[in-house]
Amino acid sequence: MTYDEILKEARTCIGQYCKACPVCNGKACKNQIPGPGAKGVGDTAIRNYDKWQEIRVNMDTICAGGNVDTSLELFGKTFRFPFFAGPVGAVNLHYGDKYNDQSYNDVLVSACADAGIAALTGDGVDANVMKFACEAIKKADGMGIPTIKPWNLDTIREKMELVKEAGAFAAAMDVDAAGLPFLKNMTPPAGSKSVEELHEIVTMNDVPFIVKGVMTVKGALKAVEAGADAIVVSNHGGRVLDQCPATVEVLPEIVDAVKGKMKIFVDGGIRSGTDVFKALALGADGVLICRPFVTAVFGGGTEGVRTYIEKIGAELADTMEMCGARSLGEITRDMVRM
Repeated sequence: MTYDEILKEARTCIGQYCKACPVCNGKACKNQIPGPGAKGVGDTAIRNYDKWQEIRVNMDTICAGGNVDTSLELFGKTFRFPFFAGPVGAVNLHYGDKYNDQSYNDVLVSACADAGIAALTGDGVDANVMKFACEAIKKADGMGIPTIKPWNLDTIREKMELVKEAGAFAAAMDVDAAGLPFLKNMTPPAGSKSVEELHEIVTMNDVPFIVKGVMTVKGALKAVEAGADAIVVSNHGGRVLDQCPATVEVLPEIVDAVKGKMKIFVDGGIRSGTDVFKALALGADGVLICRPFVTAVFGGGTEGVRTYIEKIGAELADTMEMCGARSLGEITRDMVRM
């Protein structure tokens, strides 16, 4: 199955909001919720994509030859590629009726695990969103990362029990989801977390904890203080606040501030293996790609996910080879031009 065939099939069944665009750049869905768009005009999602395209890679083929190693070591595990699938919840609401949260996670989590990477899974108002995600991760021998919304602490404790039961190798919280409308005016309060609250959440489980939604050096240092094992430089795909910088615009300064203190991931508008290379060159340990994985599932199920992973992986390996990097550790900042 080709990627073009995946896109063509996805357009027949992905619902009324997502258009399964040839390039997922935020333009066709920019000001709509629910769906893949944004609660504002969506300029941040568009900026995420555009700013990656402004970075160029520095080709250098005067170097030693040999096979390229794209593998990533993370939290005691080895992955084929340094990119993971990003979290999606409430699949029916956002993407149509072909899949629900149970069937979507069953496909995505297992297909990613079989292909040598991991999927982050989503959360939602319906408790079954998290339940089905954790069940899929348990069936994949813990090879997935449940991502919890920033609910009140009692609700988070309940969801952490699901994480434990799943045997997940790591857990995450998308604190940037504090800007989503459904978290507003909840009782008990949900949303933003203090450093003290975040520390309590980090220590609820004995697996590595990832804080997703960091966009400033100050925020990254707070995550370090809270004891997080990793962060994701993320503005929630540009969905929660207009006029934000793109993730790539803040990534280098965050890397300079906390590299070595925690693992650093980045998401937002990364749409090719060359984009993955750019992120690694700027200091990220890995990246998340979210919405294109939805298209892959709807357009081809397990085969669609596998095809998409191999596509991105091949593009990354080719870029590494053409820029003189034989392993992820050899990718350096001078291999890109800002």
